[in-house]
Amino acid sequence: MSRPVSPFWPFEWWLAWWDAWGPEPYVAPLRDSGQAATLARLHATAFARPWDAHEFERLLCERSSEAHALWRAGTVQGFILSRRVSDEAEILTIVLAPPARGGGLSGRLLREHLTHLAHAGVHHVHLEVDEGNAPALRLYKRYGFAQVGARTGYYTRADGSRATALTMRATLS
Repeated sequence: MSRPVSPFWPFEWWLAWWDAWGPEPYVAPLRDSGQAATLARLHATAFARPWDAHEFERLLCERSSEAHALWRAGTVQGFILSRRVSDEAEILTIVLAPPARGGGLSGRLLREHLTHLAHAGVHHVHLEVDEGNAPALRLYKRYGFAQVGARTGYYTRADGSRATALTMRATLS
């Protein structure tokens, strides 16, 4: 019988069990700018040009910003950040940790954020998405977003190529 490499293997096993069988993920408002470094790390898992912790700290402190986090077992598993102006909002970013992707949690996060925006008096929500991001496009269409424009060469991909940003809009009832 070989010994585990990590001296903390019982603790790591417990954390893995807790994640698998622990409490359900939940969505809650995010106002703590102390989470900025965590948000920056998560953002870097999904974008070729990630935002740094200072950008998140600044955005979380703005009165016009709205943010929600997806929590599970005491850790942020994803987040969504938007900015409100009058009766409109723009979703600036939405990210899930790689292990949380593909299980419907992005829909839950988006739904709860849109519900919050609607209760705050927002009628129209805008966003931009890479034309090649098929999972995001399906998600946004499922929640009533429709393409209203395109910005050719807007995004720089990790390989240096350029991608078109599709601009989308949804009307909240």
